[in-house]
Amino acid sequence: MKLTLTETGLKHMALQNKYSNKLTKLKLSIQTSLSGLSFCILNSETNTITYLKDINFEKKLNHLELLDVLKKHFETDSDLNNNFEEVIIIHDNQLSALVPKPLFNEDCLADYLKFSSKILKSDFIAYDELLINDSVNVYVPYININNFIYDIFGDFTYKHLSSVLISNILQIEKHSETVKAHVNISKHQFELIITEKAKLVLYNTFKHNTKEDFIYFLLFTLEQLNLNPETLNLVFIGDVNKDDQIYNIAYKYIRNISFGNRHDTYKYINIPKTAYSNFTLINSF
Repeated sequence: MKLTLTETGLKHMALQNKYSNKLTKLKLSIQTSLSGLSFCILNSETNTITYLKDINFEKKLNHLELLDVLKKHFETDSDLNNNFEEVIIIHDNQLSALVPKPLFNEDCLADYLKFSSKILKSDFIAYDELLINDSVNVYVPYININNFIYDIFGDFTYKHLSSVLISNILQIEKHSETVKAHVNISKHQFELIITEKAKLVLYNTFKHNTKEDFIYFLLFTLEQLNLNPETLNLVFIGDVNKDDQIYNIAYKYIRNISFGNRHDTYKYINIPKTAYSNFTLINSF
């Protein structure tokens, strides 16, 4: 595999951009999942998000079909064919596991995943170090996506969606004295991050097709942690608003509901849907 590890735990593939030796002040972030793709371009010189695009698939794809769709967008979208000073890939899947740093052993990567995820012997397993809470996030990236991006750009960084999500939420909650549950909503999946006094209590991801799926997993998790829906603060981020069925059913059971904020300082050519949408994509830079 064309893979190396840096001291920080972020993975890089090292060659210069094949288009030119001249680098620009543009940075590209791509979030990949079997349910959709998202693209974001940041001009770091002007601190401006110049390009933001979400593509939701009608049906869930496999990893080969995902690559075909990504290739098509690179062939047809001129904005993606720039010289980027940095390229970041965010892998969005349920094949991940958090391990406390003192218990982490690089020789046991498959062991951390096999009890909670279905993995194959041929799967490449990577990890991100989360310095903010002294843990390691072990996961399976879409290696065909990585190789495709490497062939185009050479040097790039990749990480798991949960690494970006957890690190940013812990940073936002670093002075909090209350228990909060952040829920990151996407089309058929949501991530649940529970924090207490700036410490991570739980991270998990769930599939959902209906609002009933969502509220079942949420309330069951709160019950297992002995958290009271009457006093808990629930924060929505991602693809959700007050008109959605997910919000409405949550409001029936949870007293304190609010919407989050990316806390970014970027200017935008195309304004995002909300102050909390594209949370991981935009916060990946």
